Amino acid sequence: MRKVWLLTLGAFTLGLDAYVMAGLLPVLAQDVGTRLSLAGQLVTVFTLAYAICAPLVAGLLSGVRPRLLILAALAVFTVGNGLTALAPSLATLLAARIVAGAGAGVYSALSTAAAAALVPEEKRGRALALVMGGMSAGTVLGVPIGVLLAEHTGWRATLWLVTGLGAVALGGLAALLPPVPAGPAVPVRARLAALTDRAVAPVVTVSFLAAVASLGLYTYLAPVLAAAGGVHEVTPYLWAWGAGGVLGSVLAGPLVDRTGRVRPLVGGVLVVIVAAQALLPTLAGAVLPGAVVALVAWGAAGWALQVPQQHRLLTAAGEERGTVALALNNSALYLGSAVGSALGGLALAAGLAPDALPWAAAGVAALGLVVHLAAGRRSRGAAGVSTLGSYEHS
Repeated sequence: MRKVWLLTLGAFTLGLDAYVMAGLLPVLAQDVGTRLSLAGQLVTVFTLAYAICAPLVAGLLSGVRPRLLILAALAVFTVGNGLTALAPSLATLLAARIVAGAGAGVYSALSTAAAAALVPEEKRGRALALVMGGMSAGTVLGVPIGVLLAEHTGWRATLWLVTGLGAVALGGLAALLPPVPAGPAVPVRARLAALTDRAVAPVVTVSFLAAVASLGLYTYLAPVLAAAGGVHEVTPYLWAWGAGGVLGSVLAGPLVDRTGRVRPLVGGVLVVIVAAQALLPTLAGAVLPGAVVALVAWGAAGWALQVPQQHRLLTAAGEERGTVALALNNSALYLGSAVGSALGGLALAAGLAPDALPWAAAGVAALGLVVHLAAGRRSRGAAGVSTLGSYEHS
């Protein structure tokens, strides 16, 4: 498992870079002389580059040695952040964020697949959890540190911090990462088939809906808590959500490995997300410690979900399309985050009360649960038909 920790450091840097920009936007917009709404497009282009490049590159270069691709992707990500720190204008910032997002998307997909390939099958859940834990830890620990650094020394210092961490991770991986088993080259037809594969598409759809509900609501957590409970110092509550995320992503792996019951685990996690989000406005308005409990539960379930989801994709897609399926799932997560944030903003602009957003998010998460349960019934029905057919031919 020690070699997986090298991949986890890169994931930590990705988690920091993906979420810290939102906290830097006001001071960044003032520094480069642009409106906050335009500066917000830095998050959009990073997300879209991440979402598009992850499945595209992972599929087109699936026959190339994974170790080489992992190093190249992390190098592109690090260079993109360095260019962001140096960029003098909004146009160059946008270009630099596209570069960083492209590298992040490819690294995220390949590092997840590599973590699973570098350990025995019985430890696959723990390996996936370590990488997801790195992402969540980057959010929990790195983002507050990055924002604090920006307040004292400027937003560019935070981007240099991300660049430095990326360089350290790149050096460590270049020196110590062993060769990663390469999957077979995936034909174009097989890559396209992953989009419509009945075993893959429902899993990716659930990931997308969960990201819309979870990461989309997280964007507007401050106004939600202010409206529901009069909370104006939101930092402790962000820490509670993030601490739950680290806890959930770390504990999910051993649970997957010990039980092997991946599908029920996904269903249970989705139920927790729905319940925690639905109860958040009431708990925030009545008992603030209750809001902390809801946030910890929501954060833990939201981050834990992807460990069994990735495990299911690797099992369902098989060796040939496993990396492509993981890349599609990562794209769904980032697209879901972008869509959730956009829909939340539109809802608030249309006059929806902020403390009603958690109920809307819980509805989206409940839809994900319905998709998950429906896919399970179809899977059991297909298995039953297959078994009946085998008996009829015997």
